[in-house]
Parts: sequence; structure tokens; C-alpha cells
Amino acid sequence: MNGGDRAREKAAVNVLVIDVGGSHVKIMATGQADERRMVSGPAMTAAQMASGVRALARGWKYDAVAIGYPGPVAHDMPAAEPVNLGPGWVGFDYAKAFGCPVRMVNDAAMQALGGYNGGKMLFLGFGTGLGTTLIVDGVLVPMELAHLPYRKGTFEDYVGERALLRFGNRKWGKYVADVIARLTAALEPEDIVLGGGNAARLGDLPPRCRIGANTNAFPGGFRLWAGAGRRAPAQSATPKRADAESAQAKPASPKAPKAAAAKRKAAPAKPAAKRAPRARRATRS
Repeated sequence: MNGGDRAREKAAVNVLVIDVGGSHVKIMATGQADERRMVSGPAMTAAQMASGVRALARGWKYDAVAIGYPGPVAHDMPAAEPVNLGPGWVGFDYAKAFGCPVRMVNDAAMQALGGYNGGKMLFLGFGTGLGTTLIVDGVLVPMELAHLPYRKGTFEDYVGERALLRFGNRKWGKYVADVIARLTAALEPEDIVLGGGNAARLGDLPPRCRIGANTNAFPGGFRLWAGAGRRAPAQSATPKRADAESAQAKPASPKAPKAAAAKRKAAPAKPAAKRAPRARRATRS
């Protein structure tokens, strides 16, 4: 039994998994053996994706949806428009479009979750762009490292699909090895999974690296609904120091004043101190 089968067994609902990519949208559902796909491209909107997927999934039964989205995600919704697709993804009502609850993570995070075996794992997806995710003790930490500065551009400019076409496989592979070495030094992962359609083009793999299956996005989507993919909590906008100061400024628990009042009531009253009589001034004769 493979990882996808185990993930589907653990899922409490019938899940439709949607892996949205820059060139294709791939889908899989609970109980199905083969994926289905359709072309995406730079003009595809969220509404077109939803309509196309509903038609593509005809005949499949599902009561929940897991979406891998090619961009930053917050609270199961896109936080920004995708770089390699059309507009209209932010603010789109995905639950209404599919008629059931929807969970969404970054596409690299979903693929990373499908290949996770424990510990601290770094996932790097070499496809249309560069997908990056860290998983630490089962907690998903999606990251957007692709557009960080690198040489005369960004990481994605040197290891994405356009870079492969521009530089050729050999030179592209050298840039990939350099980027992996830099991210390994910065993040210190125990395990590094290389995914995406172009990962198979790499020759000798750097230390701690292994190739992840291209189908890992599907078990990752099933695991989202099986409770295996806890996500890192959002950071508070209030600094920790301010939180500590506000905690110190909080009033004491209501139990404390009651206890003090009871103690005062039980203690015997002290007699009032008598004032000493004033000395009379001597009268002059």
C-alpha cells in the first residue's frame, strides 16, 4: 500500500484534491486510481479553474476539496494573485463554487506534506517556478523564497523553467545545486525532498536530498483532511514584549480579593488607641 492509499484510508470524508500549476491543473478523488488533468496557462482565472474542474471530475463523489495553490495562502484563501496564472483568485468563493468545504495550502506545501516522513524536512519544487516549504515535526511552514534576491535576479530566475530553457540543463543544474546548498546552510533540514516536473533532470543529488514523486500532491491533499497537516499559527502583530507588559498590567484574579476580604473579616478588630491627655499650660500668677 503506498502513501496515497494510506492517506485516503485515514481521511474521514471523500476528498477531491486539486493541484493547480502554471501549465496544468491535476485532480484526484478518494477511491479513484487515476488522475485527471486539464491545461491551465497564464490566462486562467479562478472561475475558469473551478468550472473546468467540476466538469473534469464529473462522475466522482466528493464532499470536501483540498486545493494546492501556486502562491501564498492565508486562512484557506489566496493571499496574493498567482504569478503564472490569470487574475481573480483572491476573494473568489471556492466553497460556493464547489458546493462543499475547501481547505487550501500553497501547492508546494501540499506536495511536501505528501512526501513527509517526519523530523525537519525542506521541500523544493522545480517546476514552472520554485516552490518552497518547510515541515517541522508535522507542522507546515509554507515559505515564499523563490523571489528572494540571487545573483542578478531571484532564485526563480536561475532555477525555474524559463532558466532551464535559457541556460540549458548543465548550467541550470549548477545553479540548482548552489541554491540547494545556500538554503540547506540557512535552514539546516534533516531531509530535503526535490519535487516538481524538472527535478528528474538533476544528475548527482546533493547531500540529504531525495527525489519526491510528482504525485505526492494527492496524498498531501488527502492528509489535509485527515488532520496530518497542522499549519503554523499566524504571527501576532503585537510584539512579545508588549504582550508581557500587558499581562503584567492585568488585574489580579477575582479569587485574590475575596480571599483577602475573608482574611480581614476573620481577624479580630484591634481596639482603638487612646489619645494621651494634653498637658495643661501653667497659668501665670
